[in-house]
Amino acid sequence: MEFQKISSPSLRELFVEQLEHMILSGRLAVGEKLPPERQLAEAMQVSRSVVNGGISDLEKKGFLVVKPRSGTYIADYRRNGTADTLLAIMNYHGGRLKSDEIRSILEVRIALDTLAAQLCAVSITEEEIEILENIVKKLKYASSIEDAVAAAYEFQHEFAIFSGNTLIPLIFCSFKVAITSLWERFCVLYGIGALYENNYKLFTYIRDRDSQGAAAWIQESVMNSIEGNRKIYYD
Repeated sequence: MEFQKISSPSLRELFVEQLEHMILSGRLAVGEKLPPERQLAEAMQVSRSVVNGGISDLEKKGFLVVKPRSGTYIADYRRNGTADTLLAIMNYHGGRLKSDEIRSILEVRIALDTLAAQLCAVSITEEEIEILENIVKKLKYASSIEDAVAAAYEFQHEFAIFSGNTLIPLIFCSFKVAITSLWERFCVLYGIGALYENNYKLFTYIRDRDSQGAAAWIQESVMNSIEGNRKIYYD
């Protein structure tokens, strides 16, 4: 059995985590000005370099905005956030997302998957079809939810690559943690077989180069997870 090294978070990571929690909990409101770095460092008993680096990280995540000669303010992360913001929200909720956040992710999935599948169905080669088929087989015979989700992600990422659009796979990667967590919940509720069926049926449309059928199936299957008979969250 292989064991992994246990490492503790750095002071900078702890600083970022604390401010994220204060922002997401509402203790720090959007538009509120943070104290100067020196004051923050003294209050939190860390160096100014820790505070400065943490503020830089939080600004990249969309939680803070630094205004020259004015100060650092709490940003509207829903307007300025990135995929990292989404991960921070998930971590704050213990790896879970709220229903409106889940719905938003699934709606984006419909748009991205539909475009990828339509482009893929038009240009896919026999060799690429064989690659997708082998990945779907891995999903079918997966012995655990973890393996099934990994295969499902590989399948959808591969057909995104085969679409020929260079941005779709990159966008898809940025949502990996959020998407795979939803698939894990789907498998817990409805089983690995249901995840396989969804992906296999999409594969058949791509294999048959039926772009309209692929688009219709993506719409149907994902909407079933939003408000149909295979919902993955409940209001």
